[in-house]
Amino acid sequence: MRKLPVLLLLCVAVCSSYPVDRAAVDKDDSMDFVQKYLEDYYNLTKDVKQVVRRKDSSLVVKKIQEMQKFLGLEVTGKLDSNTLEVMHKPRCGVPDVGYFSTFPGLPKWRKNDLTYRIVNYTLDLPRSVIDSTIEKALKIWEEVTPLTFSKISEGEADIMITFAVREHGDFSPFDGPGKVLAHAYAPGPGIYGDAHFDDDEQWTKDTSGVNLFLVAAHELGHSLGLFHSTDSNALMYPVYNPLTDLARFRLSQDDVNGIQSLYGPPPASPPEPVEPTESTPPEPGTPATCDPALSFDAISTLRGEILFFKDRHFWRKSFRRLEPEFHLISSFWPPLPSSIDAACEVISKDTVFIFKGTQFWAIRGNDVQPGYPRSIHTLGFPSTVKKIDAAISDKETKKTYFFVEDKYWRFDEKRQSMEPGFPKQIVEDFPGVEPKVDAVFEAFGFFYFFNGSSQFEFDPNAKKVTHVLKSNKWLNC
Repeated sequence: MRKLPVLLLLCVAVCSSYPVDRAAVDKDDSMDFVQKYLEDYYNLTKDVKQVVRRKDSSLVVKKIQEMQKFLGLEVTGKLDSNTLEVMHKPRCGVPDVGYFSTFPGLPKWRKNDLTYRIVNYTLDLPRSVIDSTIEKALKIWEEVTPLTFSKISEGEADIMITFAVREHGDFSPFDGPGKVLAHAYAPGPGIYGDAHFDDDEQWTKDTSGVNLFLVAAHELGHSLGLFHSTDSNALMYPVYNPLTDLARFRLSQDDVNGIQSLYGPPPASPPEPVEPTESTPPEPGTPATCDPALSFDAISTLRGEILFFKDRHFWRKSFRRLEPEFHLISSFWPPLPSSIDAACEVISKDTVFIFKGTQFWAIRGNDVQPGYPRSIHTLGFPSTVKKIDAAISDKETKKTYFFVEDKYWRFDEKRQSMEPGFPKQIVEDFPGVEPKVDAVFEAFGFFYFFNGSSQFEFDPNAKKVTHVLKSNKWLNC
């Protein structure tokens, strides 16, 4: 029998605000169900019959812990009520993996100019809405890669998009409303790269039904070579989130890292030179973006973007737009001071912390959180520390690094305490980095340290500086 390609299934988990049918959960809650769940999604050996009936099975405990960790549940190794509730929700049909991930063998398109074709249309939405929605879903990937997408009306496209019900010719039938919403194939010839949508769903352009944009953007990520992510903020997380703010939707940094690991960033376009004139002098106190001597007060990521702070202003760099935006700090966060000392994003908390002097603030999106400012000494700094020069939070280790003069401290985000044995000398653990750090942030697996008008790209694995660049390189200068 001819081998069938591995099919990706985007399954939708019901929003947690929906009521759980407890009678249905109790009825279906059998050991056979649990065993099949662990076999399908967590690689429990299929020939170990009814192993889950043994409550003391270390193999099952390990698999349950693996599942709980991935789904963001309390890791108990037991089939508690929260775990069973999540297991009974509709979900993705492919095994769970961590962080951004690509398919085995790194399948990717070997060209940057791709075609797509919408073979047929659902009757739930006007054709024009479907066309614009698919175009928008592809655009979010196009903006952070060198890829371009062209729509064709006939013939074979790289990505063929269809709406179908039940059995539709690929030996992976849909299952009616709910559960499996769509599935897609990794890049390649023939059926590979194609995306299929279950027309038994109620497709909508808002969240009154199943939002076509969110599902299509996720599926097309699969069509480009991405697997699933454990980052609950990522588009490629295998759980559909109808509460997403569609008007302000953006790829997470995890999505950006994943797709750029396959295709790289978009090509940079040099800014057009602007001739200064006597009639349009710059506003007093406004920093010039491409001043070769430009330095930054602080830098932080924020939901996939990078913020560069200077005096009363900040630049907002998005990989979805070629040109950075330039704003007053007070126009976004009126309570914040100007000329801040340090900033860093703790992704697990969806929070950016802003430091000035002995105080710090917490912001989430456009909102400064209540209960701030607080003293930096509540974090565990000695009274001799009067300001922080720079800060960065490592999302993998859950450690936040604070740089003060020629030393650094390390804060454990899980324990919410400063780690013993610090401070340490910067030059000991970050060789090649200037001992005075103005700002620092992480991107693409590197730490970028800023000192005056220079930045140092530091590889934390190799523990060495790999490039020295101008500070405003990120601003297309």
